Amino acid sequence: MNKFGFYEHLTKDFPSQVMIDVTEYCDLACIHCPHPTFVKSKHFKGTFLEVDLHNKAINEIKKDGLKSCKYVRYTSNGEPLIHKNLSKMIEYTSHNIPEVSTNLTTNAKLLNAKKAIEILKSGIDVIDISIDAFNEETYSKIRVKGDLNVTRPNVLNLINQKNKMNLQTKVIVSYVEQELNKNETDLFEDFWKKNGADFVAVRRIHSCAGSKEEKRIEMIKSQKIKKSFRKPCLYPWERLIIAPNGFLSFCPADWKYGSKFVDFRDTTIKEAWNSHFMESLRKAHLSNNFSCHSFCGQCPDWEATKWPNEGRSYANIMHEMSS
Repeated sequence: MNKFGFYEHLTKDFPSQVMIDVTEYCDLACIHCPHPTFVKSKHFKGTFLEVDLHNKAINEIKKDGLKSCKYVRYTSNGEPLIHKNLSKMIEYTSHNIPEVSTNLTTNAKLLNAKKAIEILKSGIDVIDISIDAFNEETYSKIRVKGDLNVTRPNVLNLINQKNKMNLQTKVIVSYVEQELNKNETDLFEDFWKKNGADFVAVRRIHSCAGSKEEKRIEMIKSQKIKKSFRKPCLYPWERLIIAPNGFLSFCPADWKYGSKFVDFRDTTIKEAWNSHFMESLRKAHLSNNFSCHSFCGQCPDWEATKWPNEGRSYANIMHEMSS
């Protein structure tokens, strides 16, 4: 049986990843993403993360988490570049905790020449750009409201600009493989490897913590047919997420705030990580008893998370990017 618990980069003292979701807004409506439904739901409030809360998190990492926290990731349910203070927040992080790698995930629609220089000057370590297509027609069908004739030049300019500035910033281009683009994967990888991307990440599509109901049902049926052993999901041992509304949650794929468990204004990252709630959640995953944690119980995405002894994961990529 695989080993589950705190080991290698997973530590009980502090999460190895702190994900910061700075806004609920996004400027695209991708077909594999729940955001188009999320913006019409009762959960969407059009919230932006307060800069003071962001700085509180960075100060806590500096005080309590330098030995354990490996990455601060600006990512999750919104498009980070929409937040007017994003560059200042990244700069605050890179200045105060230079030992911790910073990662920005973006769709690059707003990453024009001026914004690219601004982000690069902020001290960002890794920029992960979601593209999901090689051909323009495919891109327009998957990344609705987007234009590959805008995004691709933005990314090529970013790569060129960071080389001109002689920066060590790494650029990842990512690709969620699905029905519409599965015949373009090789073309996508070849193009970006030849054009200076430091890594090309091809990801499997999942149910977004059950938000994509059709995919959730498909995955559950597949797991039953394969008689898959339900292993614990990695996330409760690896990361915490700060949502735009100031709450802490444990699931990066949560679109219904079903994994939020405490207001960050009333606690610290360290206290939340070692709280009774998180201990209870981990026990539920280890015992496969989700009677008190129905959000996790309905989610089939545990299958897509990889523990350190199960092979290569995004944590490995980030380690390589920052070393």
